[in-house]
Amino acid sequence: MEIVKGMVESIIFRNDENYYTVLELASKGETTVCVGIFPRISEGDFISVTGEYVEHPVYGMQLKSKSFSIDVPEDSEAMERYLSSGSIKGIGPTMAARIVKTFGDDTFRIIEEEPERLAEIKGISDRIARNIYIQFYEKQDMRRAMMFLSGYGITPVYAVKIYERYGEDLYRIIKDDPYKLADDISGIGFKHADAIAMAAGFSPESDFRINAGLLYAMRQKNAEGHTYMPMEELKEYAAEILGISKEGLDRNLDELAILRRIVIKEINGKKVVYITRYYYREAETAWMLKDLDRAYAVDPGVLENQIEETEKRQGIKLDEMQKEAVRSSAVSGITIITGGPGTGKTTAINAIISYFGTLGLSVALAAPTGRAAKRMTEATGHDAVTIHRLLELSGGVDREEEGIFGRNKDNPLEYDVIIIDEMSMVDINLMSDLLKAVPEGTRMILAGDEFQLPSVGPGNVLADIIKSGKFKVVRLKKIFRQALTSNIVKYAHMINEGQHMDLSAKFEDFFLLKRYNARDIIAVTAALVKDILPEKTGIDPMDIQVMTPMRKGELGAVNLNKVLQNTLNPGGQGKEEWAQGDRIFRTGDRVMQIKNDYQAQWEIEGLYNIPTERGTGVFNGDIGIITEINTFARSLSVRFDDKHKIVYSFNQLEELEHAYAITIHKAQGSEYPAVVIPLLTGPKPLFNRNILYTAITRAVKCVAITGSEKTVEYMIDTVRELKRYSSLDLRLEEA
Repeated sequence: MEIVKGMVESIIFRNDENYYTVLELASKGETTVCVGIFPRISEGDFISVTGEYVEHPVYGMQLKSKSFSIDVPEDSEAMERYLSSGSIKGIGPTMAARIVKTFGDDTFRIIEEEPERLAEIKGISDRIARNIYIQFYEKQDMRRAMMFLSGYGITPVYAVKIYERYGEDLYRIIKDDPYKLADDISGIGFKHADAIAMAAGFSPESDFRINAGLLYAMRQKNAEGHTYMPMEELKEYAAEILGISKEGLDRNLDELAILRRIVIKEINGKKVVYITRYYYREAETAWMLKDLDRAYAVDPGVLENQIEETEKRQGIKLDEMQKEAVRSSAVSGITIITGGPGTGKTTAINAIISYFGTLGLSVALAAPTGRAAKRMTEATGHDAVTIHRLLELSGGVDREEEGIFGRNKDNPLEYDVIIIDEMSMVDINLMSDLLKAVPEGTRMILAGDEFQLPSVGPGNVLADIIKSGKFKVVRLKKIFRQALTSNIVKYAHMINEGQHMDLSAKFEDFFLLKRYNARDIIAVTAALVKDILPEKTGIDPMDIQVMTPMRKGELGAVNLNKVLQNTLNPGGQGKEEWAQGDRIFRTGDRVMQIKNDYQAQWEIEGLYNIPTERGTGVFNGDIGIITEINTFARSLSVRFDDKHKIVYSFNQLEELEHAYAITIHKAQGSEYPAVVIPLLTGPKPLFNRNILYTAITRAVKCVAITGSEKTVEYMIDTVRELKRYSSLDLRLEEA
């Protein structure tokens, strides 16, 4: 390791998001280029940098920083250079020379302890002296905080976040309740806060630690889709995380309930625990649905005539259940339409749109994802948007922040009818936000397939609404003749009914290639995507989606992505790339956003790459292509399927995963021209009918399964689903 001390002569580049900086350090008559994380460094600062010299292929020799410290200038000459640098606004070279000439080596002490004496200098008033002191103090305070936090193993990036959030209060928080960091600082979870607390001398039995661990355990379960947890299960899980006995945790749970951090209720005679906001999200959603579900007076005879006119106008013949969907939409505030592929959901929705159009009522169409909204637009011929866009996402830190959506109870949506498709994907957060923006007197039609996997986020909204029995549910079951020509549709319904299909048959749109070890399955999967399916179907390899039940293992999404990246987008040929851990991001890579980011800024580019539209927000499951990697700026650009372009700093790459292969859960609400599904073995909870059905119904033109027919048959026979704890149906019964 090398240590270089000197003055920051110039800052060549700085990324204000992650503080990655390229600077020139003047030291002993020489200039050293330093690169690394340097939060809040200014030109003129004196620093010591510890690191290693590396040869950059373009920019030459650089000192790559491992750590740094901010030094105080020790003599009058160094102090004058610092004050002349522009680091303190209001002091230029001439003024700096006057100050140092007057106070000499005592200059910094005077500024810190007797700032009023600066007014002795010609050109410095009392007001300017006070301003110089404030700036100087703030910089010194920041430096002290950085040094203090580094003693607890906190990196500069998080140290800046902590300082900006708490200011001088950070010393008390680290001393009294470091677990507060997990609640307040993005990127610091319980485990990180726990390590800081241990370094600060907290006991493993501390109530602060146990309370924080219980909340962390509950949030982990929320991330798995649960809105509540049985108390005993939560205690066991939290005790395992904390490394303590579960005995005695009741007292901590009671304390958290008193503090209103959690809500404790009884369901079927057993105590359950909610994070407070999820309890109220379900309760509010139930009451808002109830308030919307009013009856509308419509003459039955007139309604039937209007349905007939709709059929003539659209040149269609509705079956009885499709007509029932129109009738219910006309007379009810809330209508649920559910059905599998080929059962005419789109036809029913088109008829509903046409019916309300003849009445002069305004209709909004929306879906949870960009892909689903695009598909809805293509199927109906009417513009559909994402629910986030319908609600005019305005950007925010997280779901708990007020004002994340421009449309809300104070600024409601102005439509007579709102139709939401792919409702199985909608979690309790999004449903609650949507309903807050829907005024009473608006009709809502909620369409989706109740047999699809539930949402990635917490809750089981569609299934719970249907289960409650409180609203009109129209189930479309008839498979229409044109859909029966599709083996995908036919087999999807057979799977849903627990029937086995003839897997020895090789149809153009559905076939199984039998392989019985992972290596062979991987090889044939890669061949299908790269060569076989493109030749057979004319589908571009980048439009073929590999879907697997699991993330890990040889046939998990992580490993398959590495194989498929090398197959479809190998390195070389002038492609830019960036290695992050064991992942390589490369221009041309297919990637997926894996968390909601409400602040991400996007733009849509028009002619000559001139932005024509800007906004905020990118969401879990959005897929795009890496179009550019800038190693100097440490950023990469992704153009998503809906044409939104987003620039990510390298510090944000944990939000992206490769998407040549994705889990079946992540494929919800999307359709692909062709899908390839490798199936052999894996965690039993992930190999069931629900998973297989969801995978099959994602394909439009072709399904190719690679692996064992026994595994497919096992999944069809296994009706077990992953248990999801949610209680919107109970809240609806209460409402």
